[in-house]
Amino acid sequence: MTRVLIGVLALLLVLAGAAMVTRAGAALPDVTPLARRVPARTALMRQRLEEARVAGRSARVDQRWLPYESIPPVLRRAVLIAEDDAFFSHGGLDWNEIRASVRRNLEAGRLVRGGSTITQQLAKNLYLGSERTLTRKLREMMIAGRLERALTKRRIFELYLNLIEWGDGVYGIEAAAERHFGVPADALDARQAALLAAVIINPRRFDPAHPVRRIERRARMILTRMWRRGQLTEAEYRVATGQAPAAPAWEWNPFARHPDTTAPGPETTAAPPDSAAAADSLPH
Repeated sequence: MTRVLIGVLALLLVLAGAAMVTRAGAALPDVTPLARRVPARTALMRQRLEEARVAGRSARVDQRWLPYESIPPVLRRAVLIAEDDAFFSHGGLDWNEIRASVRRNLEAGRLVRGGSTITQQLAKNLYLGSERTLTRKLREMMIAGRLERALTKRRIFELYLNLIEWGDGVYGIEAAAERHFGVPADALDARQAALLAAVIINPRRFDPAHPVRRIERRARMILTRMWRRGQLTEAEYRVATGQAPAAPAWEWNPFARHPDTTAPGPETTAAPPDSAAAADSLPH
């Protein structure tokens, strides 16, 4: 009798799961036009406008398109480190990150880490909005698969960086750079790029121009990883993290009374310890 009950329950679970997958897969959007065209409004933009209307607030969408080649490499690298370090090697879903997120959330007993890739985030922003349900998550994963099959990685990343929410009514890197730092995107420095990448976790709560301690830690983590990978010079890293410039190399002075011919070479900065324990893990 017990085996029969277990079998029935297992069958019901399978049927329920199949029904949920069928419902999630119903009427998935055609993503192929994205290869050539840019949507005027995303689902998230429409959601924010409707939320403002219901609340009786005025709202607008500040978004300006920037071609991929015009987006500064320092910003692209910072966002990849912050949000999806394996973006160019996965097929839309990062199963290692998903497993790590599930494990950490179970340990914490609450949602402290997401597992969405850049492709999944784009799918959510374009078509689904910010609703959090299992069905919506399944649809997000399915749409991400479609995006990966229909578009190049470069195009997916270009769409993401131009459409992602970066503050109240602010979408895309060009509008974000102007709003938060008063400069066009191509004038962003390494610190500003890292701060913009750091606030993607909650862009309506955190202000990159006035970062709280948590965002400062995340930005420093991003900068440290960029430096370790050779994406920033030592001088750039020192400036971005607010450190004093490295001491110049000793130069022989023929007018000095006792030139020190044993003087050491240029001072170097020891690699700081990885602050993963102190800062939120990246990506999250």
